[in-house]
Amino acid sequence: MLRSVALASLLAATASPAFAAATDAGGAAPPTVVLVHGAFADASSWDAVAMRLQRRGVPVVKVDNPLTSLADDVAATRRAIDAAPGKVVLVGHSWGGTVITEAGVDPKVESLVYVAAFAPDVGQTSAQQGEHFAVAPGLQQVVAKDGLLSLSADTIAQDFAQDLMPARIAEVVAHQLPLKAAALSEPVDAAAWRSRPSWYVVSRDDRMLTPALQVATAQRIGAQWRSVAASHASPLSAPGEVADAILEAAGLKPADRAPGFDGG
Repeated sequence: MLRSVALASLLAATASPAFAAATDAGGAAPPTVVLVHGAFADASSWDAVAMRLQRRGVPVVKVDNPLTSLADDVAATRRAIDAAPGKVVLVGHSWGGTVITEAGVDPKVESLVYVAAFAPDVGQTSAQQGEHFAVAPGLQQVVAKDGLLSLSADTIAQDFAQDLMPARIAEVVAHQLPLKAAALSEPVDAAAWRSRPSWYVVSRDDRMLTPALQVATAQRIGAQWRSVAASHASPLSAPGEVADAILEAAGLKPADRAPGFDGG
């Protein structure tokens, strides 16, 4: 069953110092950042990134995409876009990259940010993205049962979020949502990165989606990209660097540029 869109925050106090810092020279309000989570996670995976964006006065919406099909996840994301005031920066992690690739053609979306994510072209599926690349260790441990894909607690600890402390890993395990296996074979009908400026954050220590595939994807879609020393769960283990890329996509340069900017 589709769950509702979770509004992380829509800051109402437009006169606050944080909001003032986020406005551009012309006084325009910042775009709303819509965050789309990936497989084996839920919207809480964006909490640390959302907090940093909110501190800069940027409105944030976290999508509770159900992971039941590409169409369902795109529909949930489109509802979030429709509800957002003004322009939108659309951000996807992992499987969420496929979702924003299709949903991002909405006229309200002005830029895209991919975080260790898929970015198919029109007619391509997520499963096709890994062709010609080595299968990452964590993907070899995915559990398939009753048409759903999930990860064991050991795989999350060793391959999905290996750079988190044990208590945080336990939270990731507790919040894991399975992905409908058939979703990986659903092709996208549109490729928003062809008509929107894009950013990409590569996870150098990723054991779920090989870093070589991520770099190739970033280059293929013409994204400005940076790499971070992080696991696949970079929104949790490197939230500052991920937030910096999102701020840049929103036209708000970070006060101190994060290290690891590699392209663009």
